[in-house]
Amino acid sequence: MRQPETAPLEADELRALHVTRRFGTVGALFLALGSLGAGAAPVLNPVQDIAVLRLFARIPTVSLAIAFIGMGMLVIAWLMLGRFARPGRARLVSRAQLTRTLIMWVTPLMFIPPLFSRDVYSYLAQSEIVHRGMDPYSLGPAQALGVGDPLTSGVSNMWRETPAPYGPLFLKLGSVISSLVGENVVAGVMLQRALELVGVVLIIWALPRLARRFGVEPATALWLGAANPLVLFHLVAGVHNEALGIGLMVAGLELGIRRLPVRVAGDSPPPLARGELPFIVLGTVVITLGAAIKINAMIALGFFGVMIARRWYGRLSDLLKAAGLLTGVFAVVMVALCYGTGLGFGWVGALGTPGLVRSWISPTAELANLGGVLGIALGLGNHTDALVSIVQTAGTIVAGLITMKFLWDSFRWRYRPIIGLGVSLGAFMMLHVAMQPWWLLWAVIPLAAAAGTSRFRVAATIVSAVLAFLAPPPGSTFDGRTFVPLQAYAAGIVVILVALLVVRRSAPMLLKRDTAPAA
Repeated sequence: MRQPETAPLEADELRALHVTRRFGTVGALFLALGSLGAGAAPVLNPVQDIAVLRLFARIPTVSLAIAFIGMGMLVIAWLMLGRFARPGRARLVSRAQLTRTLIMWVTPLMFIPPLFSRDVYSYLAQSEIVHRGMDPYSLGPAQALGVGDPLTSGVSNMWRETPAPYGPLFLKLGSVISSLVGENVVAGVMLQRALELVGVVLIIWALPRLARRFGVEPATALWLGAANPLVLFHLVAGVHNEALGIGLMVAGLELGIRRLPVRVAGDSPPPLARGELPFIVLGTVVITLGAAIKINAMIALGFFGVMIARRWYGRLSDLLKAAGLLTGVFAVVMVALCYGTGLGFGWVGALGTPGLVRSWISPTAELANLGGVLGIALGLGNHTDALVSIVQTAGTIVAGLITMKFLWDSFRWRYRPIIGLGVSLGAFMMLHVAMQPWWLLWAVIPLAAAAGTSRFRVAATIVSAVLAFLAPPPGSTFDGRTFVPLQAYAAGIVVILVALLVVRRSAPMLLKRDTAPAA
């Protein structure tokens, strides 16, 4: 689908874009500085040995305020940038301009301690288990490495004795990192972040190409999907392996449909294009690699199969043929990975490990908690744990039914398959008791490439901006000291308001409603 031509930004808009870019860059620098005292630092924090920088570790409340200022400025800069990526606008930011902006915002976050979570320390410990020739799917870090091991000490208490829930490819790549850095936690974090940045690059590469295919402005898709604060905070600063899993998934979709002709309902299928089948196989292989990082990517194969069946004759037999082809390729690649890495299929039995945690932002977890409170109030006892198991099972079944519905409706041309993919992934993430803010990127990123309605963009923008603030930078609960974040946030708000006054003087249009003409 061809988009209408758009003009480049005018001089005053370019000036406002530069202000936005610098505003976000300063925010990223604030977040980087704040991370030195408010990040999820390793137990043996090397910052303590560096003159000047160790000051931040000694003033945690001030560091938290600095980090919050950076978070606020980055989110506001992202919202201001969105005015130049609004579809239908006569003048849009170019893909190159948006990519340069993203690079400026990401760069300060590449060399800082982890933020918002300590999961990367679990990655390092589980990878070391693999490197030492033990089974990460039956042993936790404390059991395999010992409680006193430097790699175990950084792992959150709740994960020290649990098996790894990640695919064999991810842990094998991690074991390579372990072989290079040994017990050097800082070097390990940096290399893990470099690995996740590969996934971010894949997202940046695939999103605009998918968007162009599905009739969405590439700049809009990049802004919502790649420049999203959840990507900056949790995939880059937080070093979560969702980056590599999602990156491989969307890259696989782009490669797989690269030679498929654009077709609408009622069109006669054209002859097989040159290289079509090899690219279908290549795309399936790449998506399978994503599933070997995090299993969520496997759902993309179902909707990829629908795309292939619709490209052929759109019959049920075509759907079955496509399913057989993709299933065969998936099975071959996954078996090769499981045996080639020497890790086998133990990861399948460990997929339930994340469910040991109940997230306060999860609708299903809160439903179970409410049921437990009602049980106590009615004198029936506290059955919260049993309700969590029941609600989690029910949530998985509901998400599965939603996926089946969208698979069928996509096959019948009622939805674009990639929209069905985003909705289905969103259902699985939101109905999990351990839902985390960054999990919703599994839904937001594919939907950014295909959902062209303003209603979706507004909803996704609001959800992304709100979720960006729900996880504290240290990845902790402050041990009940609620006054610490309150003081830091209050101080941060004052500084952010002052910064907005500067923006108002430099580029007043950024704080006014966009009145640019439509394309």
